[in-house]
Parts: sequence; structure tokens; C-alpha cells
Amino acid sequence: MATGETGFDDVSFDLISVQYHSLKAGHDYGQYVRDAENAGRQDVADFFRRVMEEDSARAKQCHEFLKQLSGSDESGPALT
Repeated sequence: MATGETGFDDVSFDLISVQYHSLKAGHDYGQYVRDAENAGRQDVADFFRRVMEEDSARAKQCHEFLKQLSGSDESGPALT
């Protein structure tokens, strides 16, 4: 496995990057949903909800790949 300038292998870095951006975007989409609802555009709000779900699934898939690469069985943040 090639190691990039970060000290992480390129695949891990790439997965971490996609996971981060998917989670960050998901956070922002909540505001987009509210904006669309406030504008009376339920169709647009529904679109943003679908995009949010897709990014959430993308982040989860990255997490699963990262667990496989690290050989870890840890599941991520604790649910409270």
C-alpha cells in the first residue's frame, strides 16, 4: 500500500476524507430542509432529505471499510 504525505495509506485517507465530507454535508442539509420547508417547497425539502440519507449511507459505508482496513471490530460513536 502506498503511503501519502499524511503518513496514512492513500485508501484510508480517501475513505476518511469522503466520510468527513459526507458527515459535514449531512449536518448542513438540515438547514437546507428547513429553508425549503419555510419557502413552502416540500418537493425540494424531500430532495434534501434524500441527499442527506445518501450521504449518511456513504459515511456509514466508509466507516465499515475503515474498520476492515484497520482490523477493528469497533462500531463507532457510542449511542446514548
